[in-house]
Amino acid sequence: MSAIKLALIQMRSGTDPERNLDDAEALIREAAASGAKFVLTPETTTLVQKDAERLFGQIHTPDVEPAIVRFADLADSLGIDLLIGSMALKGGAKSDDGRDRAVNRSHLFGPDGALKACYDKIHMFDVALGGGETYSESTNYAPGDRAVLTEAAGGKLGLTICYDVRFATLYRRLAQAGAQMISVPSAFTRPTGRAHWETLLRARAIETGSFILAPAQGGKHEDGRKTWGHSMVIGPWGEIIAHLDHDEPGVLHAEIDLDEVASARSRIPSLSNDREFTGP
Repeated sequence: MSAIKLALIQMRSGTDPERNLDDAEALIREAAASGAKFVLTPETTTLVQKDAERLFGQIHTPDVEPAIVRFADLADSLGIDLLIGSMALKGGAKSDDGRDRAVNRSHLFGPDGALKACYDKIHMFDVALGGGETYSESTNYAPGDRAVLTEAAGGKLGLTICYDVRFATLYRRLAQAGAQMISVPSAFTRPTGRAHWETLLRARAIETGSFILAPAQGGKHEDGRKTWGHSMVIGPWGEIIAHLDHDEPGVLHAEIDLDEVASARSRIPSLSNDREFTGP
């Protein structure tokens, strides 16, 4: 069967990892109880903490991270594919000046609790938005260097995280490798979310003929950060299938038909119409 019942979890994660885990589990259980077989959470599910010293005092290496065990057990007990949009983990490559850095990593657990795939965010959010709002993700996080294609709920899934959505080449490569769905767990800022969130998600769907699954953080967080929310599922023709029109925590349900991917790509075969060119 090509139809998939899925759910996106919208959160407002704070500075207490244990409380974030409890909040995530409650929403995941709610989603599964309503029939979802594939559940996705947003970026930084387990911790939103901009203070570097506190961040590194609260995270662990993958082999001792309690959230990994807990989410694996949850996927197993519920019999679902579970994508944890991202967790901060120790063990990233050091910076050029020798500072420790973390990784911002997605984890996909299968219905038996097995870890099916991981993906480290490739593109770092290093920007100055104006009005004194600046971000330098690469200060505390090491970028990944590998695109990841995996399987979830019977479909091919490409993994990305948040700021990756601005880099169309990654999405095109995932689609050309066979991705029917592409996940975009995010913690978009309010200014960039208001201006670009929907447009970028719909553009990536149209360009790739893929379902775009974008669970988000939303609201004002304990560390002072403000995120956009508005979790969305976009179809391969660019249509909005499901949308939370707010920044409050909650569950967004959708049912998608993977046969629509082949249909969209046959109508506009841009993935196979590449041509070589020179310049500029």
